[in-house]
Amino acid sequence: MSKRQGLDIARGRELIYSRPHVAAVDQGFWHPVWTIDKYIDHRDRIARAARAGLNNREIMAQFDPQHTRLMRQGNCLLNAGINMMWTAIAGTGATLFNNANAYIGVGDSSTAAAPTQTGLQAATNKTYQPMNSSYPTYGASQLCTWQSTFSTSQANYAWNEVLVCNSSGGTVALNRYVSSMGTKTSAASWVASLQVTLS
Repeated sequence: MSKRQGLDIARGRELIYSRPHVAAVDQGFWHPVWTIDKYIDHRDRIARAARAGLNNREIMAQFDPQHTRLMRQGNCLLNAGINMMWTAIAGTGATLFNNANAYIGVGDSSTAAAPTQTGLQAATNKTYQPMNSSYPTYGASQLCTWQSTFSTSQANYAWNEVLVCNSSGGTVALNRYVSSMGTKTSAASWVASLQVTLS
């Protein structure tokens, strides 16, 4: 018998592969820009022109008015407005924010914006104006623009809040923005515009 001993050698290896967990996230960007064009207006000529659809360049060329422009970025989307958007996109029975229904509302309340709010927070100094002719514009460049005109006899107080809603009484407000935008007087017509880009 051979003294040579046979050894069975087994080698085992457990391999654990670990991969970092990568979460795929789609992000959408809601980029709102408010513009307030302030015109010194005589006999509401500019107000009538703006409501008929003339843009700022055309108004300046035709009337050469004293004019200042205020631009502000941002707003607070309101829960009721978000729910109405989803109803319009995926369901039925929505009141659209279109030319027939949409209004821009302004008021003098400086209460901070919150998603649970349903409209303007002003007690009495608040005014809703329907869309100018051909507004809102949409369907190109991923944006929508709403625009309304406040004539010399309308909304003559401090503008501290502004929103877009889908009825003359502000039944469902899409958003609300709070900022000191100046005090409107009976010598001026102001044109308020909201442009929202979604990407």
